[in-house]
Amino acid sequence: MLPLSLYGGVEVGLDEAGRGPLAGSVFAGAVLLPPDFCDERLNDSKKMTERDRLAVREVIKREAVAWGVGEVTAAEIDEINILNASFRAMRRAYAQLVERLPQGMTVERLLVDGNRFRPGTLVVPYECIVKGDGKLAPIAAASVLAKTCRDDYMLRLHEEYPRYGWDRNKGYPTAEHREAIARYGLTPYHRVTFCRRFLPADEVL
Repeated sequence: MLPLSLYGGVEVGLDEAGRGPLAGSVFAGAVLLPPDFCDERLNDSKKMTERDRLAVREVIKREAVAWGVGEVTAAEIDEINILNASFRAMRRAYAQLVERLPQGMTVERLLVDGNRFRPGTLVVPYECIVKGDGKLAPIAAASVLAKTCRDDYMLRLHEEYPRYGWDRNKGYPTAEHREAIARYGLTPYHRVTFCRRFLPADEVL
């Protein structure tokens, strides 16, 4: 079982999913777990089975003190770059979480997966933790929300654009996905700045 806290107090975990794909939004989760939370399946979402991720997501939504999910679109990613987009998604997830906090509760610290964070206008203290999604339960829970919500989103996009195999590759640069881009071009959901190298020379944007 992963530890529920780093220092104690009201600590919110933040993590993102979808920095590497060629298509789709980047998502982030923000989770404040109760001190008695316990689910042995919770881990870094990448190390969990899809079945466990979906099951644990429902537990998190039901038992968390508060949670939020933030999304930043492909168009925004092209505009501000993926690193800034990831931080923006985290801030949006946190803003949603704050709206769900019990009255009078104040977040004391953000626990951010990774080695850096840009808080923007947030004034909450934060700590970056490399591979934090495998070390602390609040970050792991945030990773589960981010990944499952993004996977669901890519399945919906697949129904609109089935040629790219997003039900299987979730927008990542698999051979199947790269070949589809070369053959059919880009959709409105592709990250243009990520995809130029996969387009025929006469179609590069």
